[in-house]
Amino acid sequence: MKYYSIGEFAKLIGKTEQTLRNWDRNNRLKPAYIAPSGFRYYSEEQLNHFLGIDKKPINKKVIGYCRVSSQKQKDDLERQITYVKEYMIAKGYQFEIITDIGSGINYNKQGLNKLVDMVTNGEVEKIVVLYKDRLIRFGFELIENICNKYGTTIEIIDNTEKTEEQELVEDLVQIITVFSCKLQGKRANKAKKMIKELAEDDKDL
Repeated sequence: MKYYSIGEFAKLIGKTEQTLRNWDRNNRLKPAYIAPSGFRYYSEEQLNHFLGIDKKPINKKVIGYCRVSSQKQKDDLERQITYVKEYMIAKGYQFEIITDIGSGINYNKQGLNKLVDMVTNGEVEKIVVLYKDRLIRFGFELIENICNKYGTTIEIIDNTEKTEEQELVEDLVQIITVFSCKLQGKRANKAKKMIKELAEDDKDL
């Protein structure tokens, strides 16, 4: 389900934010969700009710998301898909699988973009991942907050902090590569040297 900030909701129903605050105080219209920060959010269901729109609820999906960092790990991806499928079948979920091959620090992967679009369209009830870092390496809390706003939960099968050394090296190489492109002179050469050393270490893993 989609949620709106107090400002967005006020504009959609033709009222002021202060009016909504007064309605909250008077128990006339309570927010559907109040964030820990105190921000009020109103649901699409409340909007439809206020506007007199009879909208049938969307049948939300359970999405199994599986990711590996490189093409070399396709076998690992297939095993990951199998584990996630078996888990969701055991849970009795009706599900769909979305996969990605790409670094955990790349936020512009096709599968991840599709997943976020589905969440923000109110189509996803739950996201299931094998490990926390399969969804994203850094910024998990940001994705989690977005999901919470749209009524989506994230279910992690194995909460063990487990990451292959090779994947970590690949992610570090990508981070250094990005920053080295912005450097000049000696600092750029130093960064390139670090990339080369990491790549050589990666071959030894």
